[in-house]
Amino acid sequence: MSATSGTSNPAIRTLLLCDLVASTRLVERVGDAAAAELLARHDRVARDLLSIFNGREIDKSDGFLLLFERPIEAVRFALAYQAKLRELGAAFDSEMTSRVGIHLGEVVLRENPPEDVARGAKPLEVEGLAKAIAARVMSLAGDGRILLTRTAYDFARRAAVGTKDEAPLRWAVHGRYRLAGVEDLVEVCEVAEPGEGGLTPPPSSEKAQPAGDESAPLQISDADPLLAVLAFDNLSSDPEMQFFSDGVSEEIIQRLSRGANLKVIGRTSSFQFRGERKAEAAQNLHCSHVLDGSIRRAAERVRVSAHLDEASSRTTLWADRYDRSLEDIFAVQDEISENIAGALHQTFSGSSTRTVDPGVYDLYLRASPKSYAPDELRTQIARLEEVTRRAPHFGEAWGRLALLRAWLHFYQPFADRPASAALVIREATRALELDPQLIDAMVAQLFVVPPFGRFIEGDEVVERIRRAPDSGDRSRYLGWYVRTMGRVRESLDEMERAYRLDALDPMTANLVALARMAAGRVAEAVPVYEDLVQREPGMSFPVSSLLRAYAFQEDWAAVDRLLALAAKRELREFEEGLPFIRAKREPTPENIGGWWSEVEAHVEKTGCVDVSRLVYSAHLGLVEQAYRAAETARLGPAGTSDDMMGPDGYRTSLFFQAGMPELRNDPRFPGLCARLGLVEFWMATDKWPDCADEVPYDFKAECAKAQHIPKADFGLRPA
Repeated sequence: MSATSGTSNPAIRTLLLCDLVASTRLVERVGDAAAAELLARHDRVARDLLSIFNGREIDKSDGFLLLFERPIEAVRFALAYQAKLRELGAAFDSEMTSRVGIHLGEVVLRENPPEDVARGAKPLEVEGLAKAIAARVMSLAGDGRILLTRTAYDFARRAAVGTKDEAPLRWAVHGRYRLAGVEDLVEVCEVAEPGEGGLTPPPSSEKAQPAGDESAPLQISDADPLLAVLAFDNLSSDPEMQFFSDGVSEEIIQRLSRGANLKVIGRTSSFQFRGERKAEAAQNLHCSHVLDGSIRRAAERVRVSAHLDEASSRTTLWADRYDRSLEDIFAVQDEISENIAGALHQTFSGSSTRTVDPGVYDLYLRASPKSYAPDELRTQIARLEEVTRRAPHFGEAWGRLALLRAWLHFYQPFADRPASAALVIREATRALELDPQLIDAMVAQLFVVPPFGRFIEGDEVVERIRRAPDSGDRSRYLGWYVRTMGRVRESLDEMERAYRLDALDPMTANLVALARMAAGRVAEAVPVYEDLVQREPGMSFPVSSLLRAYAFQEDWAAVDRLLALAAKRELREFEEGLPFIRAKREPTPENIGGWWSEVEAHVEKTGCVDVSRLVYSAHLGLVEQAYRAAETARLGPAGTSDDMMGPDGYRTSLFFQAGMPELRNDPRFPGLCARLGLVEFWMATDKWPDCADEVPYDFKAECAKAQHIPKADFGLRPA
């Protein structure tokens, strides 16, 4: 927030409201003097804890209104605060309890001028609905309870996983409540220290209900089943065989996603729940059914036990055990999938059973990527090349090989990409000959379509993916690609669908946050990126994207915090965004001129300019300069070390960002799009971008005029 007085732009922050329960009765029990001392010590304790947990005091009455950057810090404060209250009450031979409400949402801060503060105004005030929601949730809490809204709960719970905080804490989701003055239903959750008994839903009160509403929390569920497949337990004597158990579970997820009219939560999210945590899976993943089981492998034999449970009733709908030769593992996976689909009354059409040598199948299961880092991709590709050499009929292996090679292709010099793309096409074609519905193979084909110039070809692949059986992967890659064509709303719909099925997957989280930013919903992207920055320290894109998000919110304190973090992390292909953020922060002639000097130097050195530099320049007020650069420079890579790497290098997605309309609001925009092949695509398919109805000119008419402009080839400059 600016140091000057005024109102900050909305930003996603964590609010905590707490107050002492029955403070009036406290005075009656201990007397005025002791109560005054007790309350003064209470305030000192709370403020000492506030400094420990990086909080900020906004207001003070019987309790506090506090601001935190992250929900986990608010939770840690609340737990420590309640523990200190118990100690304090015991010292005065009295009971002290507090109720706490925590909410993560869009917060507007107002800093009052000094003269108003001198007249009794608070130095800082919170405006907006977030404070009301936190207060209503607190009112439900009762003695000694910590209640959270669902978004705050999810981020705090996720941040606690794998840390010293996670093991002893109890977490619960209580359902959706109607809160006074809040239009939408609010899902209420709870966190508590270890203790006896379960965390029961808080009773509704008249205070928390608008007139005429039922007092009980509303139980709302989807009509369609939502299944979580947990990582099967490894019962083999060799702990290293866990990869095999995970791999079999993952293959069951893939079969169910493809063969049944069934929504299945992604492996990254469901595999978080292992051992004792399996009991929490249904509640935390909001699924209607859970598949769990175990695998014992000895030499060439395998025993698979599986059971399907209904989450609400905790009843087992189906269970079975399979003792088979390892060569029959595909048949077992199909039988499990068919039985699950039957128990849920879904239609299942399994792939034909194939026999694969156990050693080959082991190699295939080991070739499941985790980070998609280039070195990891090379290792997995080598394994899959061996798998396909030894089992040329194994369609899934060909599909995975094509997909991983296509990922690696994004990080290769452009001069090496044509040969790599040819291999991808060959491997994907082979996979689809063996199984025409392999999503991996279709996505691989989409990845090697150049970033611009061949949108009609890319759309043909998109339509094949769209017709394939539904899965989170399908929605994720559809959402990623259609935004390059300008269909921002459709991109967001697809990405939200993928995110609901695999919210803990870092790539899915990144893509849904990008889609939200593109649609102008920056405040909703921020907590997703904050979460990624904390739990995925090796990833560069969350830091750079979060920097851009905070820059658009003009939250410069958050930008400074991230710049300090970025200095310790390699931003790689995102480094070029930092000068833009500096110029946006202080749009002085010197800073904007410095930005443009860097753009000109790049164009002079390479003869090329990319979409991102054009969009950023126009946003900084350099519309004329951006169009002049576009007219004189190539729009693709130069074949030098300055070329953009990564999946989004030279793609047109940034053209359609809601927060940067300057380039597309100019009638010259369709001419630029024609050079990139977008106008050709729009005219041929009638699949127009969202901006066709938003720009201040007749977009379709200008596209018709521009359709004869020669299309640029995506590729290297002639030698």
